[in-house]
Amino acid sequence: MSRIGKMPVNVPAGVTVTVADGNVVTVKGALGTLTREFAKELTIDVQAAQVVVTRPDDTNKMKALHGLTRTLINNMVIGVSTGYQKTLEINGVGYRAAKAGKVLTLNLGYSHPVEMTDPEGIETVCDGQNKIIVKGISKEKVGQYAAEIRGKRGPEPYKGKGIKYDYEVIRRKVGKTGK
Repeated sequence: MSRIGKMPVNVPAGVTVTVADGNVVTVKGALGTLTREFAKELTIDVQAAQVVVTRPDDTNKMKALHGLTRTLINNMVIGVSTGYQKTLEINGVGYRAAKAGKVLTLNLGYSHPVEMTDPEGIETVCDGQNKIIVKGISKEKVGQYAAEIRGKRGPEPYKGKGIKYDYEVIRRKVGKTGK
């Protein structure tokens, strides 16, 4: 039995989970609504304040889907109740971020500013000029958009300039030595 898959998902007060035909799970909470379709072979049961996922057999595919489905449902429940956020830091002389409406403008040492529009359901907040906070209810979308922002100028190992996650540690390299 999958150690993750067999654990029930606890549903907090104020969150409702419904399962429609074809294993379409809808989770509604204070922050919004998330809907996702899961494999039809699995059985998803909503019991009193808990969601239980069971698999039909012990094939490798079912074992993998069992734990994945339970984790995705848990992420949906957490997302609509508390939400997700990722923090990015900008390091470098002249590197900064500004927010105007739904457009995030990044000055990253290029000849032009990089402008990014917030996708649906995602909000970015600039905390000062060198900190960006990406917020949303979908863990997948928050992580993807944060990775796209970081991808505009990833951190380099010599001076540490670029965009990095707040928890990320950049391994520094020694530069050239003069004779």
